[in-house]
Amino acid sequence: MSGFFIERPVFAWVISICIMLAGFIAVQTLPVEQYPRIAAPTINISASYPGASAEAVENSVTQVIEQSLTGIDHLRYFSANSDSNGNVTITVTFEPEADPDIAQVQVQNKLQSVMANLPQQVQQQGVKVTKGDTGFLMVVGVYSNDGSVDEFAMNDFLNSRILDPLSRVPGVGNIQVFGQPYSMRIWLDPHKLNSYNLSTTEVQAAITAQNTDVSAGQLGGTPSVPGQQLNATITAQSRLKSVGDFENIMLKVNADGSQVRLRDVARVELGVQNYDMTSRFNGKPAAGMAITLATGANALKTADLVKAKMAELKPLLPPGIQVVYPFDTTPFVKTSIEGVLHTLLEAIVLVFFVMFLFLQNFRATLVPTIAVPVVLLGTFGILSAFGFSINTLTMFAMVLAIGLLVDDAIVVVENVERIMEEEHLSPLEATRKSMQQISSALIGIALVLSAVFVPMAFFKGSTGTIYRQFSITIVSAMVLSVLVALILTPALCASILKPLKKGGHRYGSGIAGRFFERFNGFFNRNRQAYVSGAGKMTGRVRRSMTAFGLVLLLLGLLFMRIPTSFLPDEDQGFLFVQLSTPSGATKERTLESVKVMEKYLLNQEKDVVESVFSVTGFSFAGQGQNSAMGFVQLKDWSERRKKEQHVTSIAGRTMGALSSVKDAMIFAFYPPAVMELGNASGFDFQLVDRKGKGHEALMAARTRLLDSAAKNPALMGVRHNGLEDVPQYRIDIDSEKASAFGLSIADINTTLQTAWGSSYVNDFIHEGRIKKVFMQGDAPFRMNPADVDIWHVRNAEGSMVPFSAFSSGRWSYGSPKLDRFNGISSVNIQGAPAPGVSSGDAMDILAKLASGLPEGFG
Repeated sequence: MSGFFIERPVFAWVISICIMLAGFIAVQTLPVEQYPRIAAPTINISASYPGASAEAVENSVTQVIEQSLTGIDHLRYFSANSDSNGNVTITVTFEPEADPDIAQVQVQNKLQSVMANLPQQVQQQGVKVTKGDTGFLMVVGVYSNDGSVDEFAMNDFLNSRILDPLSRVPGVGNIQVFGQPYSMRIWLDPHKLNSYNLSTTEVQAAITAQNTDVSAGQLGGTPSVPGQQLNATITAQSRLKSVGDFENIMLKVNADGSQVRLRDVARVELGVQNYDMTSRFNGKPAAGMAITLATGANALKTADLVKAKMAELKPLLPPGIQVVYPFDTTPFVKTSIEGVLHTLLEAIVLVFFVMFLFLQNFRATLVPTIAVPVVLLGTFGILSAFGFSINTLTMFAMVLAIGLLVDDAIVVVENVERIMEEEHLSPLEATRKSMQQISSALIGIALVLSAVFVPMAFFKGSTGTIYRQFSITIVSAMVLSVLVALILTPALCASILKPLKKGGHRYGSGIAGRFFERFNGFFNRNRQAYVSGAGKMTGRVRRSMTAFGLVLLLLGLLFMRIPTSFLPDEDQGFLFVQLSTPSGATKERTLESVKVMEKYLLNQEKDVVESVFSVTGFSFAGQGQNSAMGFVQLKDWSERRKKEQHVTSIAGRTMGALSSVKDAMIFAFYPPAVMELGNASGFDFQLVDRKGKGHEALMAARTRLLDSAAKNPALMGVRHNGLEDVPQYRIDIDSEKASAFGLSIADINTTLQTAWGSSYVNDFIHEGRIKKVFMQGDAPFRMNPADVDIWHVRNAEGSMVPFSAFSSGRWSYGSPKLDRFNGISSVNIQGAPAPGVSSGDAMDILAKLASGLPEGFG
């Protein structure tokens, strides 16, 4: 084969150029990310049951959906959480080989079979099925620099004007907005309702009837009478648009002709759908949205496109609004890839100088150097064919392959020069003879090296994903280097090299000549010393083998002592602060603790902290009034070179400083090496209630496990990744009394939900967009348990019956967030290994501690 290309060097160049072009095109399209997609494919199911408790959501929504998740291909496990805001999220995890698109379709099909079994309000809100991605790519935030725009207006703008355009940006997956759009809020006054003899059901019916679009038909519609000359559309009542329109809704006409309108029994305002979340940027009111990356998308390109789209949309923002990116993972990805690229370039330069140092001929050095860009670009083409990405591991494989891929070309050049020197042949003839001698050896070298790396491509699980891309990259580079050595290198040798005289290269008495003369003398002396030493070792086989055995034993001992872990944690330029206040604390109390956290980071850590974006009502552990989250953007690494400015030191100081906050429990932690595997570094552990002993027994087992973990020096920061039980006020309905009063249980439940929760009525038009209408009891009438008694329900005879006549209340404790794993009640435990302890050992220790729990827990 080589002889064919030696005679046709132009053809060899054409093949090489085609390989380079294919690689160049692939580089433009390959996704760029820090690590390959390690996490298994996941599908998220999300639904909302407004006003329902976590227990009600779990019983009526979560378990119904879970029971349908059977018979799905490649299903590994699923987890679910239900919270007291009425939200449920089920994450279905599949085997790595599963196709995410097919998995999503299968989950949707299963879900359709149980939709009719879900509560009506859940069906109205809709159930979403999306491809999952745990980690956020970035957070887009807006804030008012002069305070002229309130947070509700900013949240509505994000939901109404920004969300849809950003969702259409290539590479964007899911978007979570930390706030709600505007909605028409109807705040009912129970005293006025009772005085006008009106029930919540009647108010809702009146709103539904008068806030609707009517399809009225046409004038002169077909079939028409003979001679009809006019055809026109008839328009009638349409959806209401303003607060005044809703205030004027007619509820009833009294016997004396007086009218009762909505404004007579309720306060109507343009509010938001949900008031549970509040965002702040550096202490100022703000709004934000978290963006996840679509499967297979280019992280760097997607982030750039998002920023470009925000720059395009900025003129639409109200005056005084600033756009910020308080959390962005791409700078670290970019820095990591740039670091590897710099290493790659340095490796190429070093390889060139090392080859020149030993070949001592520029033309001879140029031949294997030309092979480098051909092989590297060709490898990118193969990565594209396999569906891989440009990431730290594939680039590391290329750096490692630099030394290997020039070996074959060096062997060809060295042998050609040897033949030219010893047999006085021309470069063309020497190349022909050389390739006859070494072609099979080159192929053998490639096969041997491939046999070392190819088995890595067949590893299973997440580890297999890492090694597979590394293995395929380095094997591809080696195979291409052999092909180049058989196709291009011989053609270059025959056309570039010059004949050598006996004695090889001569540089005369100049600087180069004197340098190479001294170098060759030094090298020859060391070679002779090595040969002499090797000869002595071969004469003392027993001693040599003993020394070799001791080295192997030492390596084995070191291997056993080295801690094991999945991937090392790194300073990615940001950290998280998770905050929880006591059970039952209001958002107002939580916000005060958030301000303390912000003040510390923005003042005491101002040398290392760039910005703080906080969200009250949201955290990775769950949503609720006593939860909060801080996204802390650190300054550039060039400004944080000291050890105490590393993210681990900052997180430790923050936890220590904020541990004195009496009204909150605050954790500062940095992200794991791979965000898609979770939001915190360390490990996750699911403690499950296999025998269904109940929530209280599960919490007791959790507390026992956490106590044991706190006493173990190998574990650090082991905690429940969830929310503590909070006070709950339970209203018990006496069905016998209700029946005696002629009350419908459905009407009782509807009144309860409207008064204390929130009832979705229908939609209205606001600034050209559809928004929702919600009806709820006004704040002063749902603050205390006694307020239940002021609400009334109409019975079958038309009389209004107060809740006090057929119900009673009692205090209890319950969880605002209930977790499940594979359909079993569970709690999520997070933690980290102590310094010097591997994550693998830490997980084994925690599993051993869990085995000591009462039977049924583990």
